[in-house]
Amino acid sequence: MAAIQSNPNVSYHMRSNSFPTASHPLVSQFEEHLNRLKSSASASSSSSLSHKLSGLQDLQDSTDKLLQLSTSQQVLAQDCSQKCVDELLDGSLRLLDICITAKDCLLQSKESVAEVQSAIRRRGAEAAFIVGAANYLASRKNVKKAIQKALRNIKGIRNDLIVKENDMLSMLKETEAATVSTLESLLSFISDPKGQSKQSRWSVISKLMHPKRVACDSQEIGINEFEKVDAFLKSAIKQKYASIDSFQGHLENLEICIQNLETEVECLSRKLIKTRVSLLNIFNN
Repeated sequence: MAAIQSNPNVSYHMRSNSFPTASHPLVSQFEEHLNRLKSSASASSSSSLSHKLSGLQDLQDSTDKLLQLSTSQQVLAQDCSQKCVDELLDGSLRLLDICITAKDCLLQSKESVAEVQSAIRRRGAEAAFIVGAANYLASRKNVKKAIQKALRNIKGIRNDLIVKENDMLSMLKETEAATVSTLESLLSFISDPKGQSKQSRWSVISKLMHPKRVACDSQEIGINEFEKVDAFLKSAIKQKYASIDSFQGHLENLEICIQNLETEVECLSRKLIKTRVSLLNIFNN
């Protein structure tokens, strides 16, 4: 399954030459990172998603560097109404909330994977594996509920992503829009990526016991690491099938995927906090 695409309603606008630092190297750097993020491939795999998250971190770095410029600080301090200030600060807090949700979901997923691995090590009896599989799927259900709630909140955030006339505000809104879009892709990737028909999905599930076939089929339709494990465990429980030879590789790949995403999201979280602190310093001085 492919992760959802960036929402077409979230627009990215270029700045006018009236911005005081239009000729500053940091502005060119910002636009380069923004354009690169816009043109990056859709997050249909863990590697493409990690690349997208890394690109977002670069954009956040550029944004914060711009916020350190005296001209940028003057523009924001002088031209922002109280409503505008509240919007920016609320927006930065909401991004952090979404990021925290993603971190929590990844942590819960990692713990669930560890439980399944423990059950496999104790698989002297088929029941141990089946219980571990059932607990994993129950945890996944909770993760998906949390993500669906976060995705509904994202829909509300989009309504506030309106670019202002002020160029510095425009840049901040563009960064917020890019962050929302990327986090939306991340959450959908973890939860249940869209874009695959039920027939194709169940075709893969029926072949998960045959690693040579599923390796090809899963690549063709874009099934990701989370769903490979989900599919195998659902099938194992339904068929009371406890042979996990072909499953070990999927579980190890998911573990690596989660670890890589955790690293990227943790870095992004720190950058979001840094940007929020910069905004608070500007508006409190």
